[in-house]
Amino acid sequence: MKSMVKISLLALIVFISLSSSVRIIESPGQTTHRPRRIGRSVTINLREEFQTIHSFGASDCWSAKFIGKWHDERKKNHIADLLFSLDTLPDGQPRGIGLSLWRMNIGAGSYEQGDSSHIGDPWRREECFVDNLGRFDWTKQGGSQWFLQAARQRGVRYTLGFTNSPPVQMTLNGKAFSSGGKSINLKPGAMEAFTDFLVTVAHHFKFDYLSPINEPQWDWTAGKNGKAGQEGSPAENADIAAVTKALSAKLAAKKAPTTVVTGEAGQLNFLYEKAESGRGNQLDYFFAGKQGALLTKLPNVEPIWAYHSYFTTCSDSVLVAVRQKVAQRAKAVGNPMLWQSEFGVLGDICGRYNGSPRHTDIDYGLYVAKVIHNDLTVSNVTSWQWWLAINPYNYSDGLVYINGPDGTYTKHDNARQDGQVIESKQLWAFGNYARFVRPGMKRVAVQLANSDPRQEAGQCMISAYKDMRSRQIVVVCINMTADPITLPLHGLTIRHGRFDCYKTTETKTLAKSIVSSKEIQLEARSIMTLVGRYD
Repeated sequence: MKSMVKISLLALIVFISLSSSVRIIESPGQTTHRPRRIGRSVTINLREEFQTIHSFGASDCWSAKFIGKWHDERKKNHIADLLFSLDTLPDGQPRGIGLSLWRMNIGAGSYEQGDSSHIGDPWRREECFVDNLGRFDWTKQGGSQWFLQAARQRGVRYTLGFTNSPPVQMTLNGKAFSSGGKSINLKPGAMEAFTDFLVTVAHHFKFDYLSPINEPQWDWTAGKNGKAGQEGSPAENADIAAVTKALSAKLAAKKAPTTVVTGEAGQLNFLYEKAESGRGNQLDYFFAGKQGALLTKLPNVEPIWAYHSYFTTCSDSVLVAVRQKVAQRAKAVGNPMLWQSEFGVLGDICGRYNGSPRHTDIDYGLYVAKVIHNDLTVSNVTSWQWWLAINPYNYSDGLVYINGPDGTYTKHDNARQDGQVIESKQLWAFGNYARFVRPGMKRVAVQLANSDPRQEAGQCMISAYKDMRSRQIVVVCINMTADPITLPLHGLTIRHGRFDCYKTTETKTLAKSIVSSKEIQLEARSIMTLVGRYD
């Protein structure tokens, strides 16, 4: 997609200011950059409040089935610490990114079918807790259960169970993917069994949330080779409504604490644009039309609509414009809460980023931080969630990566029983938000003089969050440029005049220091979180 962005003379001057610095030759062959005080400042207004933050999360798909069963408890606990821990190392660096929500995949039974599942990759098949006689086996998905327990042990606030397909014995074709059509892959009369299954699983694992539909706009059929890539089912808006109503009635009858969140739109613009076969305009359908009046009053159903941020991040002007449109539409239909519930680096993005091969460097960390920033500050999402928490593939959509036992990536099947744990800058960039912006915090206004979100997306982005009870302020700053930036900071009086500072760069991972609260000093190509208490 091409963007038509008009750049004013003033904006051009700002861009030049951001892009320039003074170079000093300290010794032969050594060049350093002195931060330059540019012609802008940052003002934080604690009184201008926006959304209340619910959580930051990630999912166990699909790797937990094998990795959660590794015999090496030390490695498994290391992964769990990286994802969930709120502990701090002796040097002040966080041990992990402290996720506040964990998504567990509720499988459809393709794993038990083996090759006859017609899902080619065993890593992408999943077990099912119920068999075709209706008997439950709670030993299934043992690896996923290990990580669910590890998350709770480390204080993760919320858990969510989600499913990609009904159990195979309930589907039209007996598979965990669709044989065609746009409606949900569910036998006539099987709605009762499907929703009973989900309610039983949610009760057993005490999930806070239940998400029954995933990316309903995609058809989820097999390819030309007859193989499907994973479990999945399409669904029309009417299907989503029917599943949601049935779950609501069953959860309410049991007085269950679990609530339903739904949507999981495969692409953000499906919330406000048409999609094939009644799968678009979801905000209007579920919150402004006849369904809306019902959905907002259903017991055990949250007024939340979830979307996925894929395919709407290129270019920067599109990244911002699409999120502005969804925020405007949400406001027009009564302001349901929005969640960004799945994201990773997928496909070719502006010729600059790509899912394949695997990338774990700061360029990809910066890109992830930019998407998070715009989902939070433009779409006003209350929760932001990642896709593959643990990734054994040669692909860029993971947080923690797994290599083979010899420490190299050859083929992901080598890591079924053991492997080496690799960190990524995607992990730590996400941690600049997840570790410090905690549930219940409110986003507050940040003003960068003479700028707009499209310009900021390629240069410098700043957001701020407050906890009114503790009077804590968290400021997350992103410098996309190759030069250091210094910005005077206004609007805050910080106790002792100092922030705790956590930086992620090419060589640092949430490295801690103490900095002055008078100005923001950003290293080149960095994400920085400032934490302090305001008077």
